[in-house]
Amino acid sequence: MARLPGNEQLRDAQGRPLCSLRDINALAPLEKEGIYSSIIPPRLFERFAISPATFCGADGARRVSFIAPEGLGLLRIEMRLDPADRDTLFFLDIVDTQFRQMELSFCIISDPAAPRFDVDLTSGGNYNYFTTLGRNIPEELRAMAAGLFPNQTRRGLKLFTEFFARFERFVDGLGMEIITAEPLTYDNAIRYERHGFDYLTGKRLMLEINEEFKPGGVLYRRLDGSSPFRRPGLEKTVRGRSWAIHDGILDEPWDHVRIYKTIGVNAGINTFPDREPEEAQSSTDQNLPR
Repeated sequence: MARLPGNEQLRDAQGRPLCSLRDINALAPLEKEGIYSSIIPPRLFERFAISPATFCGADGARRVSFIAPEGLGLLRIEMRLDPADRDTLFFLDIVDTQFRQMELSFCIISDPAAPRFDVDLTSGGNYNYFTTLGRNIPEELRAMAAGLFPNQTRRGLKLFTEFFARFERFVDGLGMEIITAEPLTYDNAIRYERHGFDYLTGKRLMLEINEEFKPGGVLYRRLDGSSPFRRPGLEKTVRGRSWAIHDGILDEPWDHVRIYKTIGVNAGINTFPDREPEEAQSSTDQNLPR
């Protein structure tokens, strides 16, 4: 049963209720792609001249792919400016959970015209799996100087809020009540707070981080200029704190932070109430939960 005002239960062409990604994935390709395309912000289709009916550009080449295997409760959407592009301008991974919840595993909305920063690659040009195979410090420094957040390869298109409103209505239409996620970085967690999420695990860590970045705190004292990622003053913004945490300033690794949102409910969580506004160029639509 849908909870959001004006929303309705999703149904297939025969009027049967759809209650999961697995249900949608059992439909014919044309029907399930039509349902899934409702998640994509319409402004992406408009801005990049992609047909929301055929998913093709003016040249007739397909720009959007849906990976939605029958028998599985998962979905991946990839939209590219050019089919041959390595990078996507819109990327989404979601999955049904065993508790009839929706997991938002991965979402990126990037500006393909913006400069690229190879923070996702090793110095040898191989994918570094979110720095588990090593960091690309020169590229990270360039990205930080350009106002980006950790792991962000390009600036965003400021469409995540529009996307998330559509996504929440989609999940509600399946009769699910909870969206879960696992933020990859500190700034991701703060961004999800703004969209009404609460913490399953990690709230204690977030509150401790805020306290220790205050003057006199342990993390405040560690902003000693020993690296560009630990400059005094970085404690004042989400972006600055996130880069310091990315640089390993915590006593424990950034891990085991799990969040959830109840459909139609804003939890009102704000673990960094005194933050300073970010510079305009630091705006991002890159949300990278693990």
